[in-house]
Amino acid sequence: MNKLPEYELSPGFFADPEYVPTLKEMGLTTLDGIFAFEGGTDLAKKQLSSHRSRTCFRLGQDGPMVYLKRYSRPPAGRQIHNWIEHRRRCCTSVYDGHLTALLDDAGVSTPKTIAYGFEWDGLFEKRSFILIQEIAGGTSLEKKLPDSMLDFSPAVSQARKHFIVHVADFVRRFHATGCRHRDLYLCHLFLDKNNTLYMIDLQRVFKPLLLSERFRIKDLAQLYYSAPGRSVSRADRLRFFLHYRQHGRLTPADKRLIRRVIRKARRIAAHDRKKGRPIPFESF
Repeated sequence: MNKLPEYELSPGFFADPEYVPTLKEMGLTTLDGIFAFEGGTDLAKKQLSSHRSRTCFRLGQDGPMVYLKRYSRPPAGRQIHNWIEHRRRCCTSVYDGHLTALLDDAGVSTPKTIAYGFEWDGLFEKRSFILIQEIAGGTSLEKKLPDSMLDFSPAVSQARKHFIVHVADFVRRFHATGCRHRDLYLCHLFLDKNNTLYMIDLQRVFKPLLLSERFRIKDLAQLYYSAPGRSVSRADRLRFFLHYRQHGRLTPADKRLIRRVIRKARRIAAHDRKKGRPIPFESF
């Protein structure tokens, strides 16, 4: 089962026992060692807050590529917001993995956590980290859809239908857990070399106590919005929705839901259009 490691390698530092020897070789066995680490490739973005950092590197000589996320003294307001949204007081890094077991049980694949850790300073978080394994051969659906989605010829129609059903099943299983994703765009769905779908950026995943349906519609609208019009036809979108709903034909409730999803997608598009951004579902 994919879940946060339980083996405590050092105070506040938890690791998968399989990778402990490599972590020891690299000096990554304590919080001090993690936060002193300067190797790898810095993945900083302009919009990344100053208390966060992201680094990519290979674990050992022949090990997997991993992503190291570090958080140093997150703003107190941000921490309180996280506690309320996730309904538990945790350090920031924990939210990247605390729902993986639930999702795994539902058949929703997520990246493997190799290690994580945290340190408190009184009531609030001082620092925390999480080390996540790269999805082998994985590419986001935003960057690359399967070849069958780029070809409208009858020869690949079955492969095309299979992929649409695959994504619909994945999203249906995810929503069946009661979870929602604040940014369920195609950039957060990865397909690996074995055609297994993964969901990433799990710190954005939460189980809303209120307005669950509103957040479900937002998820579906973000998927609709980010699916490029030049590759995903209206028939594909209808097939996705019917399979997601497990219906053979649209019911009145289905039609109402579709209208709400499309309205939300258009509002997202109106916002992005003002920013000068391209609108994926309008691309042809």
